[in-house]
Amino acid sequence: QVQLVESGGGLVQPGGSLRLSCAASGFAFSESFMSWIRRPPGKDLEWVSSINGDGSRTMYADSVKGRFTISRDNAKNTLYLQMNSLKAEDTAVYYCDKSATRGQGTQVTVSA
Repeated sequence: QVQLVESGGGLVQPGGSLRLSCAASGFAFSESFMSWIRRPPGKDLEWVSSINGDGSRTMYADSVKGRFTISRDNAKNTLYLQMNSLKAEDTAVYYCDKSATRGQGTQVTVSA
């Protein structure tokens, strides 16, 4: 079955960086469109970024464009999200997503 395991979250100061990882198994990862979504505290899920199977196309929400970079390593069945210039409003639980199947999420907290 589809299994997604996110990692890499933590507490970081505004302006800092984090790299999230998502280890995928149970499906044809290299053929799969993948996304990162997030849930800020007390708010609904927000789409953050998506990438196609071979990594040639990426898409970003306006709120993260220019600061976040999505990538994938199909040899390792792993999805990444490099987050730079983090802001307090990026605080959320981040999930990797394949067709509405998600992992347990990883908490990102941006605070001084």
